[in-house]
Amino acid sequence: MSELADRVARAQWYHTLELAPGLVTPGWLDHRTVVDRVPLPASLAGKRCLDVGTFNGFWAFEMERRGGEVVGIDVLDPRGWDWPYGSDAAAIAAIGERVTDGDGFEIAKAALASSVQRLDMSVYDLAPDLVGTFDIVYVGSLLVHLREPIRALEAVRSVCTEALIVVDGIDLPLTLRHPRQPAARLDGRGRPWWWYPNLAGLARIVEVAGFDIMAPVRRLFVPKGAGWHIRRTNPKLVATREGRYRLTVGWVGDPHGIVVGRPRRPAVSGS
Repeated sequence: MSELADRVARAQWYHTLELAPGLVTPGWLDHRTVVDRVPLPASLAGKRCLDVGTFNGFWAFEMERRGGEVVGIDVLDPRGWDWPYGSDAAAIAAIGERVTDGDGFEIAKAALASSVQRLDMSVYDLAPDLVGTFDIVYVGSLLVHLREPIRALEAVRSVCTEALIVVDGIDLPLTLRHPRQPAARLDGRGRPWWWYPNLAGLARIVEVAGFDIMAPVRRLFVPKGAGWHIRRTNPKLVATREGRYRLTVGWVGDPHGIVVGRPRRPAVSGS
């Protein structure tokens, strides 16, 4: 137990995972309280599932717990992420050190006795001849980190046979101001944070990538975890967009949207 706790302390955790009684990873966000609001089938027995951008594996392990045969993909070397031009090399190296100083996914996989397979692969490279096809594809908190989110979802469509579930970051002010008009805010300032769409924009991204929307799109606030230290009472934070975002996460959670899609197949033309 002490050895596992030491390994947990050395790793970088985005996800909050209970690896043993009393041992919970200090994730940035805690999805455990909202897992039932994400429309994964209660049983995934007999289903092949893909977790895109698996990171520490929370959703991969959850799909496995529901009976699925699960593959997760991620780009393991941060230098291969979608960094904006001119990003500081020291910042990239620092993130690389935090991520690799204890591989959270492998730690969790061993502790949970999981059979999830993880591939070092970019979402852009997904293709049936490389990974086969999947009944259920989950994309979580990834699109905001991609320079080309539509291209990424087009690659997802090539391997998805039944359903795509996207749970990704949204711009809450844009969502409130423009509830029906697709819109997005571009970041791209020295870090791999790119497009922040409103809720309508997230749905439109999924549509134009070749999916039919199968359920009403919804907002989801993901609670912060123990690893995200936010002072909710700091009045200075209201002066900036980033500060207001941090206050929102501290009080109600990280704003996400939920979009469920079905791959749209090309119409068969008459002869």
